[in-house]
Amino acid sequence: MNFLSHYYFDRDTTNCYHILGTVLPDLLKNADKSIIIHPEKLKNTDPAINSLIIGWQKHLEVDRYFHSSDFFIARSHQLKNLLAPTIVGSPVKPFFLGHIAIELLLDNLLITTGKISVSDFYTHLDACDNHVIDAFLTFSGLKDTGAFSRFFEKFKSSRYLETYIDTQQVAYALKRICMRVWNDPFTAEQEGKMNWVLSAYRDSIYDDFMMIFDEIENKLASTNRS
Repeated sequence: MNFLSHYYFDRDTTNCYHILGTVLPDLLKNADKSIIIHPEKLKNTDPAINSLIIGWQKHLEVDRYFHSSDFFIARSHQLKNLLAPTIVGSPVKPFFLGHIAIELLLDNLLITTGKISVSDFYTHLDACDNHVIDAFLTFSGLKDTGAFSRFFEKFKSSRYLETYIDTQQVAYALKRICMRVWNDPFTAEQEGKMNWVLSAYRDSIYDDFMMIFDEIENKLASTNRS
C-alpha cells in the first residue's frame, strides 16, 4: 500500500512517531533504494523510538495482508491488462504498472471520499523531532542519516500527496515512480491514455474499494485478539 492507505489504519492515532513508523519503510526506499534496515526485530527503551518500531511493524503487517489479498491480486491484474495497450513501446513492465497503479488509486479514493485528511497526515510528520528520527535510524544500523534527512524535509515541504486528489496526478505519480528506473518511461500520448484508463478504473471501483480496508482492519483486529 502507499503512504495514505497505510495512514488510514492509524488515522485516529495521536502519536506522531507511530504514524511516521507506518510509512517510514516506503520513505526510506524513496530516499535511497540501497538503504536496508530491519528495526522490526529490535526493541528500545526510549518511548518515541519504540513507537517508530511498532509503527514499522504495522507497516509490514498491513503490506503482508494487502499483497496476499484477492482484492490486490485481481485488481492489479485487471489494471495491468488495461494499461498494457497504452504503453506499447515503453520499457515499463505492465505488471509493475498495475501493482503501483492500484495502490495510488486507493490513496486517491481515500482523499476524495473524505476517509482521511492529508493535512492531518502532514501535521503528524511535522511534529516528529528530527533528532529522534536520526536516533532511530542510527539504532537500526544506518550509518549515514543525512540523505534521508534531506529527502524527508523535501517530502514534507512539497506536500506532494495533496495532489493525489486529482486523478490525473495519479498517472503523473506513476510516471515519477517509473523515472527512478527509466529516464523517459512514457510519451505524452501514452501518459494521456493512462490518464483515461486510470480515471475509468477509479470510477469502476468507487463503490467497493473500502472492502480491502475493512478486510485488513478485521485481520489486524483478529491478530491483536490472539
